[in-house]
Amino acid sequence: MVSLTATILKSSLFTPFTQSTTHGFPTNPITRPVNPAPHTLTVTANVSRKPQNMIPKNPPARQNLYQPFRPPSSPVPPQFRSLDSAGKIEILAGRLALWFEYAPLISSLYAEGLTPPNIEELTGISSIEQNRLIVGTKVRDSIAQSLHEPELIAAFDTGGAELLYEIRLLSTTQRVAAATYIIDRSFDSKKAQDLARAIKDYPSRRGDVGWVDFDYNLPGDCLAFLYYRQSRENKNPSEQRTSMLQLALDAAESEKAKKKLEKELHGGGEEEEKVKVEEVKAVTIPVVRLKFGEVAGASSVVVLPVCKAEEGERNVLEAPREINAGGDFKVVEAERGWKRWVVLPSWKPVAAIGRGGVAVSFRDDRKVLPWDGKEEPLLVVVDRERSAVESGDGYYLVAGESGLKLKKGSVLKEGSVEESLGMVLLVVRPPREDDDDWQTSHENWE
Repeated sequence: MVSLTATILKSSLFTPFTQSTTHGFPTNPITRPVNPAPHTLTVTANVSRKPQNMIPKNPPARQNLYQPFRPPSSPVPPQFRSLDSAGKIEILAGRLALWFEYAPLISSLYAEGLTPPNIEELTGISSIEQNRLIVGTKVRDSIAQSLHEPELIAAFDTGGAELLYEIRLLSTTQRVAAATYIIDRSFDSKKAQDLARAIKDYPSRRGDVGWVDFDYNLPGDCLAFLYYRQSRENKNPSEQRTSMLQLALDAAESEKAKKKLEKELHGGGEEEEKVKVEEVKAVTIPVVRLKFGEVAGASSVVVLPVCKAEEGERNVLEAPREINAGGDFKVVEAERGWKRWVVLPSWKPVAAIGRGGVAVSFRDDRKVLPWDGKEEPLLVVVDRERSAVESGDGYYLVAGESGLKLKKGSVLKEGSVEESLGMVLLVVRPPREDDDDWQTSHENWE
């Protein structure tokens, strides 16, 4: 409500016909009184609408979202950053530093407009060598960032570009293992190339004779398997076959692979070949990659307690078995408290799971799927009610020295193992946008 007050002065006007004299002189016929009587006028108005876009009394503090531009750090070593093009060319032409120190100067000259032929003409470094230096530097940096072993990194200070260039297609973890193996065995660039090719090729050879006897996590075993396959391309017996088997034995790292190769060298390995082939082909593990938003869009879900593989069998045994959903809101209630839980869609392998369902988390999938590890975590869904080892083709969760692991039923039966922690129903990979090759349909599992 707004109140306005105005004061109106009432004038006493003399008519022109009225004469007034003051001290004998005529006065102005129109004169206002000295003390007029005030009149008050009050105007009242109701304001019923709120003004739009009113600023609150206590506005929330605004978050400063502005971030100043920070240019990326220059790959050029600090001692060379002040050089002009002529100075950089002089460093490259004279090789006046270690190879990984002057290699960034090549990329810097590219940015300044020089082409590989121009640099080759000015410095004597061929276009192929320029590419090898640039790529080798990037591989070296990736190894240095993931591994704090100055001695290993320093081993590539001389002539390391040729070696590191050959392992460029490997993952960071594989690069570290391959680099260590290369230095330990004093490999040249040709052998480093064979090693990288063997590591990349090994997963695709699943099902080949002898594949199960080699360890994918060991670069030496991958190289040994390459030589072993090449040995089988020669007649038995023959000098070429024996020579390739000896190379494989020298390259192998695991005891299992060495025993396999020794049998091949001294005879007795041919009898197991057909059995090994059938065994590998029979290995089937249901694997599915979870999609982004798949749980939210599922019509029904399954809630499971989660145990870490490295914590051993005790947690698997103590995890809740009874998990019920009741009431109008289907509130989930477990028989005992538990720290970690996971919600999964009701896929066919887990839809009918009853008491005893549990999910075991592995930090590295290479320990579960060694033939095609992607260096990512996994969840293995296990039915603890089916702990008896009955199926030779199935996989079971068992306790090992370094934690929990999966073993095939036929292997457990050979060792007279009748009980396990549970049968594996499903292996779940985390969602990832850049991997569409893994099956996501849950209707065509074997």
